[in-house]
Amino acid sequence: MLIESAWGWRMPSMRAVLEARQKSAARRVEELEAELERVRAALADAEEVLRRRVIGLEQYLEALAEEEAPAATVVSPRKPVGPRRAVPHRYDAAGVEVLSVDYQALMAAALEAGSDGLGARRAAVVLGWDSASVSRVEGARARLKRLVERGWLVEEKPGRFMLPAPQQDAAGIGRSGGDS
Repeated sequence: MLIESAWGWRMPSMRAVLEARQKSAARRVEELEAELERVRAALADAEEVLRRRVIGLEQYLEALAEEEAPAATVVSPRKPVGPRRAVPHRYDAAGVEVLSVDYQALMAAALEAGSDGLGARRAAVVLGWDSASVSRVEGARARLKRLVERGWLVEEKPGRFMLPAPQQDAAGIGRSGGDS
């Protein structure tokens, strides 16, 4: 509906202007909804490609490790692993020599890591395992957790394993500083 102004111009009514704006906004919403659906579909496709690439990389690294393993005839400097032994509680043991070779290696790595702490991925490397393999990293984490349960290590920060602080005896030995 057009309204004639005082100057003789024909102008659309306010209602017509508002309805036109509403239709324009509704079209824009529909366009954006369609674009959103296209983006969601593209995202789902990209996530699937990423998932396949991650699996492919893991399989490649595992195959590479298997390929290298038979060719390597170098004798490991570590002691051969004997029968599995339970990890003793720290208070029952005189020293780390009661631990198996793998656990001794983890203790040495934790000592070397110092206050930064030892992570599970680094522990997997210390054990000679593939740190790109999730199952190997989780296996290393389980060993570190076992050392925490038995008092050999502490986990002050999540995922960071370190040696416990030295214990003080009743006479004050082990205290830093001194009485002055």
